Amino acid sequence: MDKINLTIGVTGLNNTDNPGPGVPVIRALRESHAFNTRIIGLAYENLEPGIYMKDLVDKVYMLPYPTDGTEALLQRISYIQSKESMDVLIPNFDAELFTFMKTEARLKEMGIHTFMPTLLQYEERHKSQLPAYGKKYGMRVPKSVELFSLEDVSQKSEKYDFPYMIKGKFYDAYIAGNIDQAKSYFHKVSAKWGLPVIMQEYITGTEVNVIALGDGKGNMIGAVPMKKQYITDKGKAWGGITLDDPVLLETTRQIIEKTKWRGGMEVEMIRTDDNELYVIEINPRIPAWAYLAVAAGQNLPEALVKLALGLPVKPFTEYSKGKIFIRYSWDLIIDFNDFQKFSTLGES
Repeated sequence: MDKINLTIGVTGLNNTDNPGPGVPVIRALRESHAFNTRIIGLAYENLEPGIYMKDLVDKVYMLPYPTDGTEALLQRISYIQSKESMDVLIPNFDAELFTFMKTEARLKEMGIHTFMPTLLQYEERHKSQLPAYGKKYGMRVPKSVELFSLEDVSQKSEKYDFPYMIKGKFYDAYIAGNIDQAKSYFHKVSAKWGLPVIMQEYITGTEVNVIALGDGKGNMIGAVPMKKQYITDKGKAWGGITLDDPVLLETTRQIIEKTKWRGGMEVEMIRTDDNELYVIEINPRIPAWAYLAVAAGQNLPEALVKLALGLPVKPFTEYSKGKIFIRYSWDLIIDFNDFQKFSTLGES
């Protein structure tokens, strides 16, 4: 079967100590057996390493920040589309998804296909909504409340035993061991990600994650569970191993079936010492460790592109257990003129 030629836009090129999913998603697409891909990188900062990885990206453009609103995004995407004729666009950041979801119909009018969660799916799985989400879909979740001020931190801390978690609404999570730490982390997280900040019960145990893809009709196209082997100070996996764990897969399958999840997702869970499983976060996009799933036999980014285009997709039924990924640092050397060109023109 001949491969289909596609031009695909991909965000999330910040392959740093807090890596975005863009680079592993691009690696997966480059290894597709179904598509020949021309990759258009879409960046928000001029020092995102993926911009300068010329073996992975064919062309890169700067995007306006999500806070600039939908019209600014559409104007920029329209310009890029006039130059590149993208067939599919894959957003990879939580913070940008809302804007892209609101513009999905208008992107389609430009000829750009996407495959993202619905607005309801995106909103109801927010960290601040997790208790209601757990009750609605029959999942065990930690207690959590929203914080809007330092007064909230003081008042609501009385209902929690230390330590507990202080989390940003999009990213970042810190373990607060006392009220002073909690207030400090509240300032840090709210300054970066805005309000509300989330106070969440700290569940002790082993963290396990699942990458998955739902078809929007309740079917799980693929899923691979992973245990973090090495964690950075930002809580990001710097190494992990695929697991043979039917319980994790079944929990994820039930979430996808009950919510009719549409698109990529990451389910973060804690298994306690007495073998109870708590869902602590549901991230509404492909995670940064996506390439581990590809190496284990499930090219979920390729499958997502097929779903976006309405092509038939056969669900994955197997993956390799015991596959390990280990991230490493690599000095990417570029010419200042390339950096200056991108910083000035917003494309390279």
